Amino acid sequence: MLEVKLRGRLGLGIVARMKGASNIRYGVLGLVLTLTAVCYLDRVCISTAATDIKADLDIDDAHWGLVFSAFTLAYALFEVPSGWLADRFGPRLMLTRIVVWWSLMTAATGLAKGFVSLLLLRALFGLGEAGTFPGIARVYARWLPERLHGRAFGLALMTAALGGAATQPLVVKLLKVMQWRMAFVVFGCVGVVWAVAWYAWFRDDPHDHRGVNEEELKLIGTNPPIRHAGVPWGSIFLNRNLFAMCAMYFGVIYGWYFYITWLPQYLQEARRFDKDTMGAVASWPLIGIAIGVALGGVLNDALSRRFGLRVGRRVLAFVGLPLASLSVVGATFTAEPRVSALLLAMAAGLAAAGVTPAWVVCLDIGGKHAGVVSGAMNTFGNLGGALMSMVVGFHLQRTHSWTAGLMSVAAFYLFALVCWCFIDPTKPIPEAVYSRGENKGL
Repeated sequence: MLEVKLRGRLGLGIVARMKGASNIRYGVLGLVLTLTAVCYLDRVCISTAATDIKADLDIDDAHWGLVFSAFTLAYALFEVPSGWLADRFGPRLMLTRIVVWWSLMTAATGLAKGFVSLLLLRALFGLGEAGTFPGIARVYARWLPERLHGRAFGLALMTAALGGAATQPLVVKLLKVMQWRMAFVVFGCVGVVWAVAWYAWFRDDPHDHRGVNEEELKLIGTNPPIRHAGVPWGSIFLNRNLFAMCAMYFGVIYGWYFYITWLPQYLQEARRFDKDTMGAVASWPLIGIAIGVALGGVLNDALSRRFGLRVGRRVLAFVGLPLASLSVVGATFTAEPRVSALLLAMAAGLAAAGVTPAWVVCLDIGGKHAGVVSGAMNTFGNLGGALMSMVVGFHLQRTHSWTAGLMSVAAFYLFALVCWCFIDPTKPIPEAVYSRGENKGL
C-alpha cells in the first residue's frame, strides 16, 4: 500500500491510498531471460570462432564434430540428475551452481592445448550447464500463473536465441582485436555477474521474498511450498506421453543444433560468405528462432484456451514442422547464397514455434516432478544434437558435402511431427499430480 500525503497551508492532509500487487515476479522473469541469453552467448561463441580454433589446434572436421558432441552429450546425460536436484534443492542454489560452473569452463576453454584437452573442457562445460531449463521450469512453476507459462517459455527461448544471434557478429569483432583464447575469458565473466545477482535477490518461493505482498501472491495463485515428494521413477520413464515427448524433442533439437554449431562454417565454405558477412548472416536463423518461440508461446496460450490442451498444445507443431522441413530442402538446393540463409532462418523459426509448447506440456504432465520430466525431454533433445554434430562432421570429412547433413535435418523435423501425434497433455503422470489441498504451484 502506498500512501501519498498532500498538506495544505492549514495543515490539513489528503491521503491517497493506492492498493495493488507488487511486481517481483517480473523481476524474476527478467533475470531468467537474462540467464538464457548468457547461456547461449557462452554456448554459441565456439562455433563462430571455429575456424581460428581449428587452425590453431590443428583439428579436422571429423574431430571438430566430436568437440561439439562432447558438450552436447555431457549436457544430455546430466539433464535428469540436474532436473531432480532443481526439484529437490530449489532453483536458487542450483542455477547459481550451474552458471558459475559453466562460466569457469567457458573461460577455461582458452587454456586448451589440443584436441583432447578441448574435448575434455567441452564435456565439463556440458556437464555443468545441464539443468538450466529444468531449473527455469521450477522457477516458472512457483512464480508465474498458469495462463502465462506458454508465453514465458517462449520468451525464455527467444532471449536464448537472441543471445546466440548477438554472439555471432560480436565474436567476429572481438577476434579482430584479441586472440580467441582471451575472447572466451571475456564471455566467462558475464555469467559470474549474473550468478551473484541471482543468489542475492531470488528466493525459491514467493512467500519467502520480502518484496512480495498478498495481492501478488493471489495473482500468482500459489500456496506455501509443499514437502518434496519421492520421485516415481518407474511411472515417469514408462509413461507413453513422456516417451513421445523425448522422441519428438530428439528430432527437433537435432536440427536446432545445426544453427548453433555448424552453420558459420557452412556459410563460409558452401555459400562463400566472407567472415564479416558470415557473422551477420549466421545470426538470421537464431533471430528466426527468437521470433518463432515468442510467437509460439503467445499462440500456444491462446490456442489452448480456445481449443483445449489436447489440440491447442499440438497445432503449432502440425503447421510449423512440415514447413520447416520443406524450407531446409529449399535451402540445400537453391543456388543463391542469401536465399539459402533466409530459408534456413525460416526453417529455424517454424520449427521453434512448433516445439515451444513442449516445455509447457512438461508442466501439464509432470506436475510436482516437472524438473525431472523436462530434464528427461531435454536429455533426448541434446542426444539428437550430439548425433547431428557427429553426422555432419564425419560426412564432411569423407565427402566434403553438406547435402546429406542438411537432408537429415529435414527428415528429423518430419519424425518429430509424427511424434506429436502421440502426445496428450491432458493425461498427466498419475503419481506426479497434486493431491487435494495441494496447489500445482503453477
